[in-house]
Amino acid sequence: MKNIKQDLITVGFISLGCPKNIVDSEKMLAIIGQAGFALSGDVENADIVVINTCGFIEPAKREAGKEILRALRWKKTGKVKKVVVAGCLAQRMGKAMPQEFKGLDAVVGLEDRDRIGKILRGLFKGQTGQSFLSTPAVPQHIQNDSGRLLITPRHSPYLRISDGCNRQCSFCTIPAIRGKFRSKPMHQILAEAEELVDNGAVEISLIAQDSSSYGKDTGTEGGLAALLNELVKIDGLRWIRPMYLYPSAIDDALIETIAANPKIVKYIDMPVQHINDRILTAMRRTHSRDETVKLIEKLRESINGLVLRTTIIAGFPGETDSEFAELLEFIEWGQFDALGCFAFWPEQGTAAARFADQLPAEVKNRRVEQLMLAQQRIVFEKNRSLVGRRLQVLVDKVEKSGPAVGRYYGQAPDIDGVCLIENYNGRAGEFIDVEVAGSKDYDLYVKV
Repeated sequence: MKNIKQDLITVGFISLGCPKNIVDSEKMLAIIGQAGFALSGDVENADIVVINTCGFIEPAKREAGKEILRALRWKKTGKVKKVVVAGCLAQRMGKAMPQEFKGLDAVVGLEDRDRIGKILRGLFKGQTGQSFLSTPAVPQHIQNDSGRLLITPRHSPYLRISDGCNRQCSFCTIPAIRGKFRSKPMHQILAEAEELVDNGAVEISLIAQDSSSYGKDTGTEGGLAALLNELVKIDGLRWIRPMYLYPSAIDDALIETIAANPKIVKYIDMPVQHINDRILTAMRRTHSRDETVKLIEKLRESINGLVLRTTIIAGFPGETDSEFAELLEFIEWGQFDALGCFAFWPEQGTAAARFADQLPAEVKNRRVEQLMLAQQRIVFEKNRSLVGRRLQVLVDKVEKSGPAVGRYYGQAPDIDGVCLIENYNGRAGEFIDVEVAGSKDYDLYVKV
């Protein structure tokens, strides 16, 4: 085992999961650095390995488990001295985490995120490791995310506007993990946005579990629309991208605000999950087929140039062939610009996990494949129809060899296709005017 000096303790950090987790990772990285630790890119040989986990669905849990076991193997061989697990899986498993993963030194719940520096210091002060392996408390507060150490491009960061969720969808673990819905005070959001813009942000993606319900718990007049109308006043901020809009919470004021202001990108991310009314009721969703169809029609009529993204679940318990056919027909009708499709997972602790008529994995996977093939045809045709069109693109990455990578307003960071820019010699973070020269699968080829 290497000799560790108290003032030169290195920390290797592994961040997993969604943009909400990325924000937590960025805040923890800043706190760890401020606590006097040296952040190391050589994770395998760091004194401490911190893994910020996702625990939303089974594939994410498996990915986190692999990373935890890998870090524990490094600890056994003496490459690292301490292994710490944080984030959603730590919150979800609680005291079962150190029982399943023997050798952990600390389990940091979401409410204790901002104590990460003190916890890491405590591991080297002779305190018993068991004191850091208690059951995490259910999150009760909305945390201040200012002062982060960004791991996203600084020109395009995430900004959390709320946390938790009050909706009781029968398939979802979020309320149990993240707690009740809590809006961040508007003045705090605006201060964080100003900080990000001062650091070089030209695009900000607003994230939450349920962005369209922003302010409803605090009585904020105007809700998300009011917040957007304040954010557009920030000089230097060019694109504002609200993500995760729950269908039944999208009102006329929000639609009008998005439609009217050029700083708010004409991109709606609206998970519908299914379209059959019986399935929606079993999912405990609060929108019907008819309401969903009318909302999509209204969005397209009201917002010029709208790009619409959704998320659906295939293979929900009891989903019949005809109900699946209805979903497939809806996808063909909807002509979504982007779509995420997931096979239903019977997550422990959720109501849907206890439902009868759980479908075999092969049926669920086959239905996912059918839906994605249908969506693939739609997107490929849409991309081909863009050839010859002029777009404004935000450059994300400039490669030493090969094309630069950017996005037009209809492509959200990390989840959608990209624009591949030939013969570009500028810098990341710039807006450029391009013409679409061609497409390949989900990506566009563009020229300046």
